[in-house]
Amino acid sequence: MEHITNQITLRGSLVSLPEFSHENHSRRFFRFFLEVPRLSGVADILPVIAEERILNSFDLSGGDMLTITGQIRSHNVTSGTHRHLLIFVFAAGITAETGEPINTVLLEGVICREPTYRRTPLGREICDAMLAVPRAFHRADYLPCIIWGRTAQEISQCHTRDVIAIHGRLQ
Repeated sequence: MEHITNQITLRGSLVSLPEFSHENHSRRFFRFFLEVPRLSGVADILPVIAEERILNSFDLSGGDMLTITGQIRSHNVTSGTHRHLLIFVFAAGITAETGEPINTVLLEGVICREPTYRRTPLGREICDAMLAVPRAFHRADYLPCIIWGRTAQEISQCHTRDVIAIHGRLQ
């Protein structure tokens, strides 16, 4: 089996109860949103997909914060002539607990499009990179990444097919 690094840990508040999303191989999956506050006070509202058996393991109506571990996944959605990349958290585990909000991501993958380096109007450095993160069964998730500051300079020197590892958060 190939080495795969795609890990996310979130702790936040449930925005609404899970709703049925889809069924695959006789397994039912549900979608919900988790609100994870940043240090600035702004909150990220993050989409989560979880299998029914994981959701049935505890009561979601308690009002506790949820800690979710899993992977970031991508899915291409086509409507008419437009394509849209859907990014979501695929939950492997969910627990109800208290504590500080968490939004931690660790990804390792291949740069699949030349990085784009630029500066904001205020002079901050940014680099956009598209990362292909391998998944089981010879699949990959394509995840757009925004890198800031000194790390943006470093990534801007990388090229397509270079392997990088990044640590950050999902927004």
